[in-house]
Amino acid sequence: MRIASVADVKTQFSAYLKECQRGPVVVTRNGQPVAALVPILDEDELEDLVLAYSPRFRAILGKAGRQIAAGEGLSEAEFWEEDERASQAAQP
Repeated sequence: MRIASVADVKTQFSAYLKECQRGPVVVTRNGQPVAALVPILDEDELEDLVLAYSPRFRAILGKAGRQIAAGEGLSEAEFWEEDERASQAAQP
């Protein structure tokens, strides 16, 4: 794993994109991590990454986790219905 400042990444962005193919590059500002460059090898990885940072998806997973802990469950159909409702609610 490589660590680089925002200034370095800004001036050598193409080089850091190549570097991240070998492993993550942590980008820092004032010595604190603020971002990471990670390789995306296929469309499934891209989808996983997008979902991992989706507040809506994380809320649905949280609800499912609470239901499972309470002895209940969320079927796949219910999951996608909840996703659709949240998607429609998020649209202007």
